[in-house]
Amino acid sequence: MRPTDTRDPSTYHRIVDCQWACPAHTPVPEYIRLVAQGRYDEAYMVNWVSNVFPGILGRTCDRPCEPACRRGRVEEGNLPAAGPSQGGHVPSGGTGEAVGGQVRPEPVAICRLKRVAADFKGPEVRAMIPRPLARNGKRVACVGAGPASLTVARDLALQGYEVTVFDGERKAGGFMWTQIPRFRLPERVIDEEVGQILGLGVELRAGQRIASMKALLAEPWDAVFVGCGAPRGRDLDVPGRAEAAANIHIGIDWLASVSFGHTTRIGRRVIVLGGGNTAMDCCRSARRLGADDVKVIVRSGFDEMKASPWEKEDAMHEGIPIVNWHVPKAVLHEGGRRTGMVFEIVRAEYDAQGRRRLVPSGEPDVTFECDDVLVAIGQENAFPWIERDAGIDFDRHGLPVLDATTLQSSLPQVFFGGDAAFGPKNIITAVAHGHEAAVSIDRFLHGEDPAVRPPPHVNLISQKMGIHEWSYHNAPSDDARYKVPWAAAEKALASIAVEVELGFDPRTALKEAERCLNCDVQTVFSERLCIECDACVDICPTDCITFTDNGDEDELRGRLKAPALNKDQPLTVSAALKTQRVMVKDEDVCLHCGLCAERCPTGAWDMQKFLLITTKAGPSCRDGTPAQQRIGVPA
Repeated sequence: MRPTDTRDPSTYHRIVDCQWACPAHTPVPEYIRLVAQGRYDEAYMVNWVSNVFPGILGRTCDRPCEPACRRGRVEEGNLPAAGPSQGGHVPSGGTGEAVGGQVRPEPVAICRLKRVAADFKGPEVRAMIPRPLARNGKRVACVGAGPASLTVARDLALQGYEVTVFDGERKAGGFMWTQIPRFRLPERVIDEEVGQILGLGVELRAGQRIASMKALLAEPWDAVFVGCGAPRGRDLDVPGRAEAAANIHIGIDWLASVSFGHTTRIGRRVIVLGGGNTAMDCCRSARRLGADDVKVIVRSGFDEMKASPWEKEDAMHEGIPIVNWHVPKAVLHEGGRRTGMVFEIVRAEYDAQGRRRLVPSGEPDVTFECDDVLVAIGQENAFPWIERDAGIDFDRHGLPVLDATTLQSSLPQVFFGGDAAFGPKNIITAVAHGHEAAVSIDRFLHGEDPAVRPPPHVNLISQKMGIHEWSYHNAPSDDARYKVPWAAAEKALASIAVEVELGFDPRTALKEAERCLNCDVQTVFSERLCIECDACVDICPTDCITFTDNGDEDELRGRLKAPALNKDQPLTVSAALKTQRVMVKDEDVCLHCGLCAERCPTGAWDMQKFLLITTKAGPSCRDGTPAQQRIGVPA
């Protein structure tokens, strides 16, 4: 194998698995350390710079960072399981389960620690939000007031652009406001974080739905960003659907009606069709509006459902069963009212290429009685307001044809992002699109090629305070994941507006934060100083360091001191040492404990904090900018 190129920004970035997995590349270990220190304002701002909505995402994020967290991978083999003697805490549900009397390892509660920063920040945090630069004379229109548009608006407003956001609803927030139930996301949290963006001088034209792209382009906008989401829910096409239409509701429309207060009750018996997060919001909302017999019925298996594991668990915790492998077959109705549904029981078969198809199981059809049905079987984009002769190309699926990097459409001054770009995703992906689109717009309006993307700035800072002392807490905790407290069931289920999860208190947040392995504090190796004494090999608690002859990667992985079987995580390989051997380190299971650096007699190992500053709109994204301006340092 060739030596690892540590000059490549992605080399150390990939080792910080949580940050690498986050679409917005939030520096997770950095803000977790700040939470542990009680520096909530600073932790909040670390998030605000990257993901814009810390309080919102701390409650609703799809958490792509958590499955990537190495804590769950290294704990099973290297850390003892926690028990009552270690604080008496109860591990959270999430993805954990009891195995052989112990709790299966779980990742750090990254999302919930983000909420801690938002919950405990002080009023002084408002003074930490940057002031916008003087207006630069450029005008940008954002269609839709969801997370993608609001991210574009924030990034560009800070750089002096005049940004106007259009939305058909009376408040900004998009689906964060209209479709996420208040028991998961209180309105005050949305108002606060959206208000921070509007407070930068962004103009919101609420209640003004754009009806024509050509008419919008006729106005003096320098660029247009489309972040109108995926507003159309897929419908059900089975016999009896039309006859019982009054009792069949499209899930996202029904959630919006509940959010607006137009819908305040539902029938006693409710069937929810679909296995995504929208279905989970529908069933839990129906439970709070008076339904006492709610079922989620899915055509796939439980593990194949698109809903996040914790969303499924929360629904079941509230007494809502999930019925799998049932395909809707017909609607039963009487006098125009739906009385039940007939389902065919299926099973999955896979061909040689691994493609799945559903086939009848041979079991008799099943009938479930119901009063109302909520259809949450997917969403799709709808752009009836964009004329097909406006100069914007669409593919056969009705999606805009975009450059995947720049998000620029075939009409150069029009950009897309969020669900409007590539179909329904989630809030954090919409935020990531917003950042990238803002960079593209900023470069485009400065006459530069949007496809040229400056690399992120990276820095490495030694954490050494002495031979055996580090400036970070490097002893890995052996605690299991801590449970997030819930409101009492009788109170939570009685109202759609009572927030269910109460969040960590500071003491529990500290204990959960201490579970973080500080993956951004990198083990930096110097071949020049190494004398190949193997002291680091002897002291490493996970056997992740090996000095050996070089070879092909697959062969080399198999003969390390502890075979490196996870090929998704790269190895770190040194240049040839004096004996012509190489140092190979398995980054998958390293605890970043610093014992190798403490034990090394020559200082060949050092612990250095890796800092990645992603490129945002402004001087840092433009050509020919001095290095000081690129990283925000005064010249």
